[in-house]
Amino acid sequence: MTIRHAHDCPEYWFEEGCWITELSNTDDDPALSIARARVAPGGITRWHALDGITERYTIVSGRGRVELGNGVREAVAIGDVVIIPPGLAQRIENTGEDDLVFLALCTPRFRSACYRDLDEG
Repeated sequence: MTIRHAHDCPEYWFEEGCWITELSNTDDDPALSIARARVAPGGITRWHALDGITERYTIVSGRGRVELGNGVREAVAIGDVVIIPPGLAQRIENTGEDDLVFLALCTPRFRSACYRDLDEG
């Protein structure tokens, strides 16, 4: 049994345009990674895709709007879950006055080599 303590996971800025705390993302648990993502008020992540990875956004606090490359553009709030198939373009915008916080659950686990930036400029 392994326990990963949140206080051992520093938050860092990710090129996607949000703050990330890697709660679980290790070689010894390759089936799943869990990250806490935080988007500041007025912020929006870059258009991107994850090759070979299904990602789920589980909204923990705040409100926003998710956009997917298949034409979905929808408001999201606490408790909503967005399921994003591998390779599908995605981004999320904070439309509220407080931080938008969500868990990003990836299967298999997130690896930076799978991240593909789709924004120009």
